[in-house]
Amino acid sequence: MQGAACVADPILAIITWMKNTLIQAVKADDLAPGAMTCVDVGGQRILVANVDGVFYATDDTCTHEDASLSSGSLKGELVKCPLHGSRFSLCTGEPMEDPAEDPLRCYAVTVDGGVVFVEFQAPDSP
Repeated sequence: MQGAACVADPILAIITWMKNTLIQAVKADDLAPGAMTCVDVGGQRILVANVDGVFYATDDTCTHEDASLSSGSLKGELVKCPLHGSRFSLCTGEPMEDPAEDPLRCYAVTVDGGVVFVEFQAPDSP
């Protein structure tokens, strides 16, 4: 299934708890199984994917070239880069096929009240 273009500023709520920040990414019902999308969180492009009802979040940019993974394809827990065909595990971020060698950053995901939240580590206080 093909991904969608990156959605700018989908944030509806930010909840800070113990130096972690939960960012409201998408409504769970808006991302069908086998679909993925890109959300922009403060300039950071995050891929959110629904794999058989389980949600995953990783960086959206391929580690090999500057390509949006949400514009690629999703097969099971693997996302394929549309530029050179590298495949990455959404579970671990690890590249499964060349030419990419570096892993994607993965983010913890929580679904609460039908909303998908992506967890970020908040910056340290001065």
